Amino acid sequence: MGIKTEEFSKAFTRFYFNFFLQAFNFGAVSGIVFGFSRFMLAVNALPQSLADGMVICASLPITVNMVLVLTKSAGGDEASAIFNAAFGNLVGVFLSPALILGYLGVTGDINLGDVFFKLGLRVVLPIAIGQLLQKFVTPAKEFVKKYKKYFKQAQEYCLVFIVYTVFCKTFKEGSDASAGDIFIMIALQFVMLSFVMVLAWFSLRILFRDEPKLQAMGLFGCTHKTVAMGVPLINAIYESNPLVGLYTLPLLIWHPMQLVIGSAVAPRVAEYVEKREEELRQTTKEVDEESDESPEQALQTLEAGESTANEQS
Repeated sequence: MGIKTEEFSKAFTRFYFNFFLQAFNFGAVSGIVFGFSRFMLAVNALPQSLADGMVICASLPITVNMVLVLTKSAGGDEASAIFNAAFGNLVGVFLSPALILGYLGVTGDINLGDVFFKLGLRVVLPIAIGQLLQKFVTPAKEFVKKYKKYFKQAQEYCLVFIVYTVFCKTFKEGSDASAGDIFIMIALQFVMLSFVMVLAWFSLRILFRDEPKLQAMGLFGCTHKTVAMGVPLINAIYESNPLVGLYTLPLLIWHPMQLVIGSAVAPRVAEYVEKREEELRQTTKEVDEESDESPEQALQTLEAGESTANEQS
């Protein structure tokens, strides 16, 4: 409610920024992690399941709540955060499975028709019903608003239950990963997240040098990955695979890690945004003062400069 409609309209029209953010989040991050994970496989540093899980995690869309909170904390563009979070998750329903299956291949136990049917049933349909209820059924909207805290808790419990059942299946069937492999994967996820955040930050500084609020939002939007949509998506693709728990594990590491790192850098980013905004305001003020100078004043300034030059000569 605190964000004006004009801000949303402006966020929508920032096509170049929106394209860069989504391309980096889906394309650059997944491509970098895919190449790195294949290298780790080649040197036998990781088992296949965890290496594939890193790629699956990197192919997921932007998280919603965490990006909004960190963007606000860092003084970033909140309207762009809301727009890109919603758009990324909508596109991710179709793009993430395509990326995952493109990188890792379609195995015999994966039916593409079933995958997209399950995603439609478990992800798209609930969102569509929720939006329709909010728009056309006022009592339902007021009920959700009144008990929002409890709905959020129920969502978290459901997500925990899904993760629990996924890992129960993995532990029952056995896995190819040891405790040491898992610790190595955790360290690698930290390295990967740190690397893509640094890469995103310098890219944003170059491409959007006069838009510090977009730089702040982009730092989180370019690199964060969703658990709320990611877990159901992974389960829909690999539901019959006994290693689905290990495919999910890298995401469960990346998600809290992005919160810890994001919370640590947000105050520094906020200081940068404030300082850069002040510099831009000062520059704009100086340009405006120069442009407001009358022709007579400009002529006098020019004549004064010429007379000074003649005296010196």
